[in-house]
Amino acid sequence: MFGALVVALFAAVAVTATWPSVLRVEREFPFAQIVALRPLLIGAFVAIAAFFLLLSLGRRIRAFCLWIVVVSLVAAVGGAATLAVRGLGAETLPEKTADSIRVMTWNTAGAATDAETIAETAVAMQADIVALPETTMDTGRAVAVAMGERGRPMWAHVDSYDGPDSWAANSTALLISPELGDYAVIESEAAGTSNTTIVPSAVAMPVDGDGPVVIAVHAVAPRPEEMSSWRSDLQWLADQCATDDVIMAGDFNATLDHMARLGIDDADVGRCHDAARSTGNGGIGTWPTDLPAPLGAPIDHIMATDAWRATGSVVISSLDDSGSDHRPLVVQYTRR
Repeated sequence: MFGALVVALFAAVAVTATWPSVLRVEREFPFAQIVALRPLLIGAFVAIAAFFLLLSLGRRIRAFCLWIVVVSLVAAVGGAATLAVRGLGAETLPEKTADSIRVMTWNTAGAATDAETIAETAVAMQADIVALPETTMDTGRAVAVAMGERGRPMWAHVDSYDGPDSWAANSTALLISPELGDYAVIESEAAGTSNTTIVPSAVAMPVDGDGPVVIAVHAVAPRPEEMSSWRSDLQWLADQCATDDVIMAGDFNATLDHMARLGIDDADVGRCHDAARSTGNGGIGTWPTDLPAPLGAPIDHIMATDAWRATGSVVISSLDDSGSDHRPLVVQYTRR
C-alpha cells in the first residue's frame, strides 16, 4: 500500500513537472523554473528510470521499481515529444525577397557584446528590425551607425528606466529600417500598466500608419522574489498583441510552456504566434550559451499577428563566445 502511494505521488509530480499547464501552475514557483529547461528535465527522468531499473534486480521491491521506471519513461517520452513538435532545429532561412522582412532579437548582456559584433550580425542576416534587450542608447546608436556604414541604415530607438548606469537591463534598444517608415517610441513608466515592470520594453508606433506596431520585449526573469512581476509582464505583453498588425521580439524570459492560456484562439500570446515554433526551432535553446542549444531554454522569441506569415527562422549558435549569455534569433516574415 505504501509503495502504491509513493508511485501515485511520483506520477503526480512527474505529470505536473512535465505538463504544468494541466494543473495551471505553469507560472507558479517552482514548476515555472523546472519546466524552463525541459531537455534537462527529460534527462533527469531518464536517469531516474535507469537507477530504478537497476534496483528492480532485487525481488522484494521489483514491482515498485518497475512502476517508477514506467512513470519516468512516460514523462521523458512525453517531454521529448513536446520538444519534437515545437521543432528541434532548422538552420537556414529562405532567400529574402522584395516583399519579405527579417527580424532579429539578441539580449546583448550590456557591455558584454560590442556594437561592431551586433552590427555585423544584423547586416549579415539582412535584418530590418533589431530588438536589443539590455542595450543602452549609446550602444544602440553605435550599432545603427555601424550598420549604416555597411550599407544598411537604421533608426535607433530606446526605452529606459531610471537606475544604476552599471545595470544595462535598464535599457532596451530597437532598430528599425527607414524602409518600413517613420516610427516613434511610446513614452512609458515602470508602473506595471504602460510597460513591463522591472526592465523596459520598447513599443514603437508607425508615424505614417502603414507599418506594424513593433515591440522590443524584455520581461523580468522569474526569480522567486519576482514571480508576481514576471506574471504581470507576460500578461502585459499578451495585452499589447491585441490588434491586427503587431510584431514582438525580445527576451520574454519565458518558454512556450509558460505562455499557456495567454493566447487568443490558437495564438501563443494575445493574437501573436511564435515564429520559431511554426518554422522548426521552437525547441532550440536561446539561453544560456554555456549549454548546447538543444539543451537550453527557448526564452527569446519573435512573434507576430496573422498579418504576417513566418517563412523561416534560425537560432545563431556561432556567436556563443561573443560575450552575451543569449543567442540571437532571426525570423523571416512576409505579409499575408
